[in-house]
Amino acid sequence: MSGTDPASATPDEPAAPPRSRRVRSAVTVALVLALAGVMFTANARLARGEDSRHPENLAQLVDRESDRVADLSAQVDALTEEIAGLSQTGDAPAGVDPDLASRTAVAAGTTPVSGTGLTVTLDDAPPEGNYPPQIRPDDLVVHQQDIQSVVNALWAGGAEAMTLQGQRVTATSAFRCAGNILLLHGRVYSPPYVVEAVGDPDALRDALERSPGVQVYQEYVDAVNLGWSVEDTSDLELPGYEGALELRYARPSDAVAS
Repeated sequence: MSGTDPASATPDEPAAPPRSRRVRSAVTVALVLALAGVMFTANARLARGEDSRHPENLAQLVDRESDRVADLSAQVDALTEEIAGLSQTGDAPAGVDPDLASRTAVAAGTTPVSGTGLTVTLDDAPPEGNYPPQIRPDDLVVHQQDIQSVVNALWAGGAEAMTLQGQRVTATSAFRCAGNILLLHGRVYSPPYVVEAVGDPDALRDALERSPGVQVYQEYVDAVNLGWSVEDTSDLELPGYEGALELRYARPSDAVAS
């Protein structure tokens, strides 16, 4: 019989493994390598996806977005100045009372306002203090509702115009706090938070004292020394609003309307 019979191999010649076993071994190695390649490719793609969704350096991302907001704000400022210049060179539209047009612009917040009023400052409590055990870290910072209470009270007291952190507050202004960071008109601010309002100082101060939200804040002023000051100011200079005044609203789709 041609070929070598594994059973008749000499002791010096080890019997060759059956061909079927060699084939199975080769197939197993090939499958392992193929699976390893697929897993490596998938992991690489997932890693790239995670990097795009979760940048490793969030500080750089914040800086980049802040620079972009600053550039856009500069463009808005330039356009606002151009519009103001054109407005000053023209008269009010035919049939429109110039005084009414001026008051409307002030109410909309698009024109600067100056006069007497109040400057209200809110600040976090000192981080190191001998506080009672029931006081939580959350009690030591200024919250969104605290600022909102001050703003609402000043409007109720007859404020003609108002700014928060130097930015004009209008009917469409929206701000929120994340921790002790204030987000307003696309910009980020840290305490202290300064609210300036043009109006009758006595009426504004009385409105603050009668506000339930402000009263709650003052309880924490006494308990944990949150920052609080109210000052009469005779020479306030409030800038006009620099953002867009376009209103966005929802409406039914054509399919629903029909």
